[in-house]
Amino acid sequence: MPTILAVSGSPSPVSLTHRVLTRAAERLGGRGHLVDVLAVRALPSGPLLAADTAHAEIDSAVRQFAQADAVVLATPVYKAGCSGLLKTFLDLLPQFALDGKVVLPLATGGSLAHVLALDYGLRPVLMSMKPAAVAESFFVHAEQAEADTARAQLDAATDRFAELVEALHRPTRRHLTPAAA
Repeated sequence: MPTILAVSGSPSPVSLTHRVLTRAAERLGGRGHLVDVLAVRALPSGPLLAADTAHAEIDSAVRQFAQADAVVLATPVYKAGCSGLLKTFLDLLPQFALDGKVVLPLATGGSLAHVLALDYGLRPVLMSMKPAAVAESFFVHAEQAEADTARAQLDAATDRFAELVEALHRPTRRHLTPAAA
């Protein structure tokens, strides 16, 4: 099974963004994926802001990102954009850090006016990093987050992402030896 890195761009350890990412990660784990979680807020701020990839903790996070087959990125929306914390982390990664990876962008916010922040703000950044695919993004409105329909929609978005990851990482018949085919 492909490995998935769930990245939290929330500056708060107790937030709607954290709950949304946790739900998605648990759902992916339930499908048999190995899911690791990276909370960018836990990285040392000085080396993070300086893009000091030689720093042990920053280097470890960059290697963890590189080793994942797929990535879930969760961010609160601030001023119609992803969190500065997430953007700072994405900026220190190599130019094509998403090469060959599938990405699921998730966002939370207090206004439906922020829904487009994913597609007009975050998606271009992700596309510049050369992903194999960017799954349909999903926005969770703070006032509707606990509603059964919002949870069901998040689960459906997570399942579509998982199916895309699984399809892109499924061995093809051409890679099988003649005896195995």
